[in-house]
Amino acid sequence: MSKQSVKLIFITITIVAMFGIFKNLFAPTDNSNLKEAVKNGAFLVDVRTPAEFSGGSVKGAVNIPLDKVQSQLSKFKNNKNIVVFCRSGNRSSQAKSILENNGFQNVINGGTWQNVKQAVNE
Repeated sequence: MSKQSVKLIFITITIVAMFGIFKNLFAPTDNSNLKEAVKNGAFLVDVRTPAEFSGGSVKGAVNIPLDKVQSQLSKFKNNKNIVVFCRSGNRSSQAKSILENNGFQNVINGGTWQNVKQAVNE
């Protein structure tokens, strides 16, 4: 096998592995759980910046940017279900981790704000 063939195989395997990692990192945890939580009045939190939020979000959502989540934990208390979301699912994944590390349960990474908007409108 030539060096070029080995290099091509390595690159292909790397790309496939990275796709799997990123797909799981940014995907919502479970769309059926998202729909159920929304139906039951979940606390909807857009963790994008205020500028992004003002450009469009989900009806009934509050804006708590990712960099403010840790300092505003009191806003999350007394909510049966919490759905966090953003532009791609990356920041909401981080917000979910912050909340869970601070004892919050039933936190759902809704992924993109469009995904959550669709769940709200169903």
